[in-house]
Amino acid sequence: MAKPEDLKFLKSHEWVRVEGSTAYVGISEYAQEELGDIVFVELPEVDDEFNAGEEVTNVESVKAASPIYAPVSGKIVKVNEELEDAPELINQKPYEAFIYAIEMSDSSELDKLLSYEEYQKVLEEEAE
Repeated sequence: MAKPEDLKFLKSHEWVRVEGSTAYVGISEYAQEELGDIVFVELPEVDDEFNAGEEVTNVESVKAASPIYAPVSGKIVKVNEELEDAPELINQKPYEAFIYAIEMSDSSELDKLLSYEEYQKVLEEEAE
């Protein structure tokens, strides 16, 4: 099981788990709580390429649709097909239910992401 302390985060509430040159991307527990029940996940296409910060896909909940951004530049190498039939997995296991995996073209971009502690500070600032 992925622990949030082992992940990197974006201010836009995506998390990143790095395995070698591959970054697995999902949304944080905070994001899924804010969205409410996830009812649909639009999966990106394998082999599509994105630059860090670009919108990759969307998740839809009973409340809203929310864009999911690329934390790093690279090519999509895997999507979580389980989410097509069970998008609620994101609500049930936010730090295990990745949306897509991207093969990083520049791993130094990871240095721009937030640690869990830094992400918690962002959440505290947003709550103020």
